[in-house]
Amino acid sequence: MIEDDDHDHELRSYGRRRGRKPSARQEALLRDVLPRVAVDPQSLPEAAATWLEIGFGGGEHLLEQARRNPQALLIGCEPYEDGVIKVLTAVEGEGLKNIRVHMGDVRDILRQLAPGSLDRAFALFPDPWPKRKHRKRRLVNSSLLDLLAQALKPGAELRIATDIGDYARTMLEAFRLEPRFIWRAEGPDDWRLQPTDWVETKYESKAAEAGRRRYYFRFLRA
Repeated sequence: MIEDDDHDHELRSYGRRRGRKPSARQEALLRDVLPRVAVDPQSLPEAAATWLEIGFGGGEHLLEQARRNPQALLIGCEPYEDGVIKVLTAVEGEGLKNIRVHMGDVRDILRQLAPGSLDRAFALFPDPWPKRKHRKRRLVNSSLLDLLAQALKPGAELRIATDIGDYARTMLEAFRLEPRFIWRAEGPDDWRLQPTDWVETKYESKAAEAGRRRYYFRFLRA
C-alpha cells in the first residue's frame, strides 16, 4: 500500500509486496538470513567506506558493487520482498560479508544514522510516477535530500539516475534549492554518459533497448 503524507510530502512504502507466495527456500532466507544481515544504524560494522543504495530493485548494482569493493560496507534498502530475496540468495550463496539489508523505506534508516556516516549513496532509476497528479510521490525531493545531506560526509558522492526527462528536470530543481550539494557536471557528457565504474541494471538495459535517454547525475556533499 502507498500513502501520501501531506505534512512532509513523503512517499511511504508499506507491506512486503511480491507476486506470489514465497517458496520454502525463500521463506527460510527471510527467516534466517535477513535478520543476520539486517541494518542496525547505531552499530554498523567497521569498514573503509560505507555506501547506501536506495531502492536496489533486483540487486544487480548492489551485489556487483559489493563484489568489486570488498573493503566497503554496502547498505541496501528495498521495500519489495522479491528484490530482497534475490539479494539474500546471493549473500548466502556467495558468502558476501559486506552487505546489510533493510526491507523497508530508506528514510527509516537515514533518520537513525549518525551524521556523516556515509561515503557514497545511490538512487538509481527510482519509480518515475509519470502522471502529473502523482508527481508529488516521487522519491527524490527536498525532504530526501535533507536526510541525505545529514547522513553523507563532506565530500561524499551522491549518484542519481533516471530515464525520464521530466523526472530529471524536477530532480535538478530540488538540488538547485539545496546548497549542501554541488553538481559535478562540467559538460553534457557528465550527465549523458555512465561513470567509468558504473554497474548497469536490468531496468537500465531495458530502457536502453527501448531507446530512452538515461541521465546520470553526480553530486558532492559540500
